[in-house]
Amino acid sequence: MDGNTIQYLIAMILYMAVVIGIGVLYAKKANKSSENYFLGGRSLGPWVTAMSAEASDMSGWLLMGLPGVAYWCGLADATWTAIGLAVGTYINWLIVSKRLRRYSIRVNNSITLPDFFSNRFREKGKVIMTISALFILVFFTVYAASCFVTCGKLFSTLFGFDYKLMMLVGAVFVLIYTILGGFLAESASDFMQAIIMIIALAVIVTIGVTKAGGIGEVIDNAKSIPGFFEFFGIADPITDTGTAEGTQLVVNGAPLFGAGKDYGALNVCSMLAWGLGYFGMPQVLLRFMAIRKEDELKRSRRIAMVWVVISLSVAVLIGIVGRKLFPTDVHLLTKSGAENIFITLATHSLPPILAGFVMAGILAATISSSDSYLLIAASAVAKNIYQGVIKKDASDKKVMLVSRITLLAVAVIAIIIALDENSVIFSIVSFAWAGFGATIGPLMLFSLFWKRTTRAGAIAGMVGGAGMVFVWKLLISKLGGVFAIYELLPAFIFSSLLIIVVSLISKRPSKEIEEDFEAAKMGIDC
Repeated sequence: MDGNTIQYLIAMILYMAVVIGIGVLYAKKANKSSENYFLGGRSLGPWVTAMSAEASDMSGWLLMGLPGVAYWCGLADATWTAIGLAVGTYINWLIVSKRLRRYSIRVNNSITLPDFFSNRFREKGKVIMTISALFILVFFTVYAASCFVTCGKLFSTLFGFDYKLMMLVGAVFVLIYTILGGFLAESASDFMQAIIMIIALAVIVTIGVTKAGGIGEVIDNAKSIPGFFEFFGIADPITDTGTAEGTQLVVNGAPLFGAGKDYGALNVCSMLAWGLGYFGMPQVLLRFMAIRKEDELKRSRRIAMVWVVISLSVAVLIGIVGRKLFPTDVHLLTKSGAENIFITLATHSLPPILAGFVMAGILAATISSSDSYLLIAASAVAKNIYQGVIKKDASDKKVMLVSRITLLAVAVIAIIIALDENSVIFSIVSFAWAGFGATIGPLMLFSLFWKRTTRAGAIAGMVGGAGMVFVWKLLISKLGGVFAIYELLPAFIFSSLLIIVVSLISKRPSKEIEEDFEAAKMGIDC
């Protein structure tokens, strides 16, 4: 291990020590009750609410996945995705946050999303609770896997160690402090990690543009690649079909590209559809429920939007800058390898100790998401399935024990999924994002804003949305053409139609349910 690597390691260890310290600090308060452990006792301030929501949402794909997309095929895919996410973020904070916080208190002080849906429809059989909890478990396991892939790629690239070993080390680290501190530790550390992430992005893009000779040189280089610097065109890297990963060909020191491809309205709509996913993201929705005062949500929204717009814009720019500085780097010539562009920029542009702290930005992004995923998946099983269905008189102590066992089990399954070091982070995240967006998103909107929504409609929408994600991804999209769109869009529409149709043909909600709806609408908590 050389001197540079040792400095990387020191910086990372210092960072991890701080995060573990946060977990220990909040451990006592978190363990007072399951409400404290899973929702922080609804005590989050506006800054922590906003920053932790976005940090937990963006994950490692913000620093690796999105720049990787921009580096590989240019502006269009990455930019339209970023625009969709920014718009979705704003609308979610604007229309969902206040109503959800108010409504979740109104219906039996719900502390998880399955709790909320079940209490919203006053169900006795807990079918909605069980189904939503199971879907959260499935899709968050996939999400956690994407975070572990990020850890593995980061540590193996930096230190030259085996990918699988490094992925396992990262997973164990995340698991330890999540078990210790629960939601408060997660939110507090996510606040810190959000700051680190945006500083890391700003430092890297500034230094990268400077080394490239200025923004003009970056743009000129991007324009020289067919389809690369276009909103309605996309670059076409020519790859060696004889390699398993599809390595981009290099001739006379220059990467080879095809003539470029059209990027039509269907592609744009497909990428913008990422914004629909926000309505179903548990890690964001729980922050809405956890803020201490409803009237602080407006400030949180403004903070969140500033952070999101800056971070997404800079992440895309990093990929464009990377194409100028490292067009033929052997580690970047595959679609999977392109996701290392942030790491490459940091290690080649900064002093080792500073690069190590910037690398902590990737670790921060990864941890801020994986802890949320693990904790919410655990709460779905422990609070909603174990206490809600299996053993209704279970004590808080037993609920928290089950949650920690679940954390371990989910982490193990996610580790197994993440064993493939050629996994593309962006692809894993996009599937899980679609799953949540189509399963929970439509139901959340209709539950909050359509009084006529019925329990039967809710069940049909969840099951139909989840099913369509799998069917479209695995079968229909293979047909190509108009069918090769992001699975979230057709699945979201299908789920919404099912909710409407089944609700209209089923028995109208009870008077009590409609009274709850009107009270939440008017701002009456109890």
